[in-house]
Amino acid sequence: MSSEPRWVHWARALQAIAQSGLHFSESEYDRERYQKILKISIEIFAEQSGESPSLISRLFENQTGYATPKVDVRGVVFLDGKLLLVQERTDGLWTLPGGWADVEDSPSEAVEREILEESGFHAKAERMLAIFDRAKHAHEPPFPFHVYKLFMLCRLQAGEAKPTLETSAVAFFSESEIPPLSIGRVTLDQIHFCFEAKKNPSGPCRFD
Repeated sequence: MSSEPRWVHWARALQAIAQSGLHFSESEYDRERYQKILKISIEIFAEQSGESPSLISRLFENQTGYATPKVDVRGVVFLDGKLLLVQERTDGLWTLPGGWADVEDSPSEAVEREILEESGFHAKAERMLAIFDRAKHAHEPPFPFHVYKLFMLCRLQAGEAKPTLETSAVAFFSESEIPPLSIGRVTLDQIHFCFEAKKNPSGPCRFD
């Protein structure tokens, strides 16, 4: 069951319908109708989120082709029983290292790259822990696009903690000392799940 407001799902569905329709339709009449649907989606997001219509419009303008979920990868790295977290410069809060998967990267390549770029550590992806639907977890604020979040357990190989352009601090934390989290990126329940998954190496991959 989703934890997001219903308006998010309605607006996101309208955006996806409009995007896919604009991609496939050859009729100017139909394209005009899909543009109107897209405008409605933009107005809903802007009204309900408090963001400007121009900002939402720019986000949607970059989306072309058939609408599919975006993929976010998160690296789960432990050292002496403590979990690697990075502090985001954008909000000053903490999260698992990760971000959007790039085209031409496999899931493991994407998460290994993100860990290195955000923390300074080299790590090797070893096990898929979970594929979470962002909309079904308590992330805030709501996001305009549908997102799958891939959590991968990675083995620390080398390197040292090194803040970057995106992160202001890098550290390992025990389960009882988790700092304030960037909830848009990772929730406390997901952090607890990471510790549980580490203790249960034969556990199945979670999904949804």
